[in-house]
Amino acid sequence: MQTYDFVIVGSGSAGSVVAERLSASGRHSVLVLEAGGSDRRFYVQMPLGYGKTFFDPAVNWNYRTEPDPGLAGNADHWPRGKLLGGSSSINAMVWIRGHPADYDSWAAAGNSGWSYADLLPAFKAIEDNQAGADDWRGVRGPVHVTDCSADVHPLTRRYLKAAEQAGLPFNPDFNGATQEGVGIYQISTKDGRRMSAARAFLRPAMKRTNVRVEMNALATRILFEGKRAVGVEYEQGGRTQTVRAGREVIVSAGSVNSPQLLQLSGVGPGNHLGGLGIDVLHANENVGRNLQDHLGINYTFRARTATLNQLLRPWWGKALVGMQYLLLRKGPLSLSMNNAGGFFRTDAGEARPNMQLYFQAFSTVIPKSGERPILTPDPWPGFSIGLSNCRPTSRGEIMIRSRDSRQYPQIVANAYATDHDVAEMLAAVKFVRRIAAQPALAEFIEEEILPGPSVTSDDDLIQDFRKRSGTVYHPVSTCRMGPDPAKSVVDARLRVHGLGGLRVIDASIFPENISGNTNAPSIMTGWKGAEVVLEDSE
Repeated sequence: MQTYDFVIVGSGSAGSVVAERLSASGRHSVLVLEAGGSDRRFYVQMPLGYGKTFFDPAVNWNYRTEPDPGLAGNADHWPRGKLLGGSSSINAMVWIRGHPADYDSWAAAGNSGWSYADLLPAFKAIEDNQAGADDWRGVRGPVHVTDCSADVHPLTRRYLKAAEQAGLPFNPDFNGATQEGVGIYQISTKDGRRMSAARAFLRPAMKRTNVRVEMNALATRILFEGKRAVGVEYEQGGRTQTVRAGREVIVSAGSVNSPQLLQLSGVGPGNHLGGLGIDVLHANENVGRNLQDHLGINYTFRARTATLNQLLRPWWGKALVGMQYLLLRKGPLSLSMNNAGGFFRTDAGEARPNMQLYFQAFSTVIPKSGERPILTPDPWPGFSIGLSNCRPTSRGEIMIRSRDSRQYPQIVANAYATDHDVAEMLAAVKFVRRIAAQPALAEFIEEEILPGPSVTSDDDLIQDFRKRSGTVYHPVSTCRMGPDPAKSVVDARLRVHGLGGLRVIDASIFPENISGNTNAPSIMTGWKGAEVVLEDSE
């Protein structure tokens, strides 16, 4: 059995960072086990290519939730990255940290070292921001953050003006002095290519002699001696293999796979594991529970002017943008589908924004089999204004179904399970219509396509967003961090309560969800997690 100082399960947004930072000094040997394959694929590297990876089983776990009463009985599609870089290799690349108060609430709950002031140096060190350095932003870090303001579709400016007319201030940087307002999203790309965690962190680390990455290696069980983790069992090429961790096992498999692996290893809700015939090594009712996610919906409009639909759909348009991308790494294919967006409060009494906006200068009402039709939008000019909730109060869970590590776990999202979540989404969709009705945008709208002008009453609006809402791919908190073992899975040092040699470092440790996209906070968690591992290893 081979031995490494650290065995990391998962090469995603956090795991890639952990591998790079733990190996940087050359003093520690690191093994990374990745269930998927390489990120060196054209549609992974091309930013707008994530429409092609949205259902692709070669790079995507393609999870589905249980039919959800809160979503009118629909079973939601949950894409999660299954390749180097994890979900950072298939996401929409919007670079948002979250509101400072999100992290201050983490610290106030007893998680020392996790306030915004504590984490700001990490966020700045991670970034190479095209806009330059200031009190909030960093440069010369591993992750290049691109300013897209010169490249967005002209209709985007109309959206921004309409949102200002609806009462929201223009915000040049959602990660700067304040989060509230509307503006153009910065994205994690460089030179027209996706800046995934694999590109920024893991690929450089793989050049070191003290780092080994095993792809297509599915971790099946954490190995223990007594209550201490000492290694990992994994399957690769039809064979079961084991590897020993001389210092620690670090689980960075994400909010679905991290609790799954712990449960398969006998760490989790005792009655549930025992009922599946799994020996309970350490009972903890929180493993897989406290699931939180952001839910989103689009309002789609037929436009009186050309949108990206007229460029991305016809063969000649595809040829034009394709050549523009291949030759110059410019154009629509080099951007995210979300050109702009913003944050707002559905009630003036809210202390900070509780809703996020997205603007897409194209529409995808007509589905396309096998992919998200980003690259083949509707045949008529259209655009969408989307939104998602920032801090929903509904909670779900992720539980294994059997002892078989290849069987997908049961995901109970429990969407819109509280009156609070329903009420704020109702207020939010009404505000989307208010933006669309402003002069700057209204003159360019021929009609509302979805949900349509006949949907006006509160009951009908609620019924509509239950039918059409879905995840915006930000599941967190299934191995939540906290000081009390009765209410959490890991402590503030990300050590699993009650066990030795084992940490969880990824978005599953978030005590509560953050206000915005979760990729930047996941990368920060990897940075912070590696920092505490190194401190504790001295």
